[in-house]
Amino acid sequence: MLTVTKEFHDHIAILRLNRGPTNPINSTMVDELSQALATLKGTARGMVLCGGEQFFSVGFDLPEVLKLDRPAMGGFLKRFNQLCLDLFSAPFPTICALSGHAVAGGNILALACDYRYASSEEKKIGLNELQLGLPVPYLADMMLRHTIGNRYASQMLYSGEFMSFSDAKIIGLIDVVGPPDELEDFTIERLSQIASFRSQAFSAVKANKVEEILSRFEKSHQSKNELFLDCWFSDPVQKNLLEASVKF
Repeated sequence: MLTVTKEFHDHIAILRLNRGPTNPINSTMVDELSQALATLKGTARGMVLCGGEQFFSVGFDLPEVLKLDRPAMGGFLKRFNQLCLDLFSAPFPTICALSGHAVAGGNILALACDYRYASSEEKKIGLNELQLGLPVPYLADMMLRHTIGNRYASQMLYSGEFMSFSDAKIIGLIDVVGPPDELEDFTIERLSQIASFRSQAFSAVKANKVEEILSRFEKSHQSKNELFLDCWFSDPVQKNLLEASVKF
């Protein structure tokens, strides 16, 4: 069964995470989402990224990724970062429609979209990496600071706490909060309006938005990834991750 499904509403593509109630991110999902995204260039005017009603995504599939040795984990992290980079720099407008919780890696995927529209139900969003002993991946850190500014980003990253969608809207992490039964239709309607602008002009404006982050990532991502892996494979963090994996 595909971990990512694709459908079209006119010129708007909908990519939907499809790995059960919590949508844990594994290697297959990263590859399938990357492939689906690549097929949209030249065929879609915009894209909506959706998950499930309980969870948009719980983040990395810990029971699976904890089996990886350092080279394999490094490869997984590299592919995940490239997926987020491709999503962040996609030449068409993107909206993440959040009906369920979006935490850790799920929050990172949402950050890579241009907008985040969320259900008014009290679901959570956040990056809890520091509580596990991990830095938030470099690209995600930059995208977060770009989206909500250094002050709010530092508060969010230093605490590692989850927050409600309504609180996330206050700091600019969520753009729109609305009724859950209208969320997807509203997202498609709004994206269709944005996508009505000339694609060449929109692509140029978006390229300006992402240029600095792409440049910084290219210069430093290898050393930043190695630091992440040093932390990931440290004994205290492995213990924390194993304890967290029991909940999956």
